[in-house]
Amino acid sequence: MGIYLNPSNDLFARVINSEIYVDKSRVIELTNRVLNTTREFICVSRPRRFGKSVTASMLSAYYSRGCSSESLFDNLDVSACESYAKYLNSYNVVALNMQQMLSRAANPNDIISCIQSTVLAELRQDFDLPDSIERLIDGFEYIYNHHKNGFVFIIDEWDCLFREYPSEQDAQRNYLDFLRDLLKDRSYVHLAYMTGILPIKKYGTHSALNMFTEYSMMDPGPFADYTGFTEDEVRSLCNKYNMDYNVVSNWYDGYSFENGKHIYSPKSVADAMFEQKCKSYWTKTETYDALKKYINMNFDGLKAAVTEMLGGNKLKIEPRSFQNDMTSFGSKDDVLTLLVHLGYLAYDQHKQSVYIPNLEVSEEFVLAITNSEEWGRVAEDIENSEKLLQATLDGNADIVAQYIDRIHRNYTDPLHYNDENALRYVVKWAYQSARAYYKIIDEMPAGTGYADLVFLPIVADKPAMVIELKYDKSADVAVEQIKLRHYYETLSGFSGEVMLVGISYDRTTKEHKCMIECLSDI
Repeated sequence: MGIYLNPSNDLFARVINSEIYVDKSRVIELTNRVLNTTREFICVSRPRRFGKSVTASMLSAYYSRGCSSESLFDNLDVSACESYAKYLNSYNVVALNMQQMLSRAANPNDIISCIQSTVLAELRQDFDLPDSIERLIDGFEYIYNHHKNGFVFIIDEWDCLFREYPSEQDAQRNYLDFLRDLLKDRSYVHLAYMTGILPIKKYGTHSALNMFTEYSMMDPGPFADYTGFTEDEVRSLCNKYNMDYNVVSNWYDGYSFENGKHIYSPKSVADAMFEQKCKSYWTKTETYDALKKYINMNFDGLKAAVTEMLGGNKLKIEPRSFQNDMTSFGSKDDVLTLLVHLGYLAYDQHKQSVYIPNLEVSEEFVLAITNSEEWGRVAEDIENSEKLLQATLDGNADIVAQYIDRIHRNYTDPLHYNDENALRYVVKWAYQSARAYYKIIDEMPAGTGYADLVFLPIVADKPAMVIELKYDKSADVAVEQIKLRHYYETLSGFSGEVMLVGISYDRTTKEHKCMIECLSDI
């Protein structure tokens, strides 16, 4: 048993012993399926807070010959899999946390020698290697040729060199070449599982690690269920910890993949359960300065794109030009693609679009914008959003109309100012602070039609709201339509006041009007 060669299962035991543990062990069934095949190279990239290191420690505990892990795994879901017993503690494992290796190295150019010396020293302790062997690769080949023992490589935080030293291109290239020589076309490799935040770095016209199959936040494939907590898992935690699922969902839901399943950030959900409070836990692992750096970049249309997403819209992007590093940006789409990999944006595979996934992340955008001088007007309007909501709740229709008018003038392209979709976008943008208290639904089936916007309260002290939008008709007509078509009936199970809000826009005078009416009993 060593630190890097055939490590103990202590790290994973600590995970299982934690108060909040969600069983993701069936991911082992996926890795068992590719052992010692042409698909034995797996790279899973996902943001911080999404359990990469937990999975790495689990795989190490399962495969490592340096420990006995039956007591950890026999009661987990993977124990029901056909291949479970066959591969349990049956492989020589090399487990490398590249963040730790980089910290030990004197500079980024020394990470390779650090890996070589530490792992080779442990190989010599467990195997009778000739003194003539000085390279790590030669040590692995010697062991395999003489003992036919295959190796499983678990490489966590593989991309830390690119993230922490983005300008050290020579060190990056040498590091990639080292990994390629260590792993590619080597008989001793039976599985290589890498985790990181970024997909595999490209340089020139090829990738040094093109033997890996990549699974990312843009396309997690069969690893989708293991990217974070699923909806069923979060519901179960909410029941156990007596938390309101609708509130938790509003804060942390929003990442969804091609199979239609919604994924939650495990760290944020676990923190919310443990602390019995929904809030942004992002700052425990990131600061808003990291986001601010990217959204302030000088690319045409970037700020407009961020502003539009704050209004709840999705934006189509072209992600294929992204170079998988943190320096090579050629367009706003490259920046937005990076933000997907960092977890600040979610990606809709069907529409090839990006969007802000939930309230937690939205708050990080708001924090970054309101603390940046470059977003002066937008920052002011974000602060006004809370005032707009309060004016609505107070029934102050004139003030509501004034705020809507300001947003319409500030954030609508003149060519589309009178477009019927513009008013909907404007209203959603103006009420963005309401997302802390409401689930906002577009075109909700209600009564004998579709309500333009329905605000379903997720906190007890807020009334429900139905908003109807009208062009070239009065706000009174909008409110009457809500009543005539019984849009409010969709809230029949709601106990409390319901506010009917009509907002109109005159395309000739360019004036906005508002009417607010309260129903205390529906």
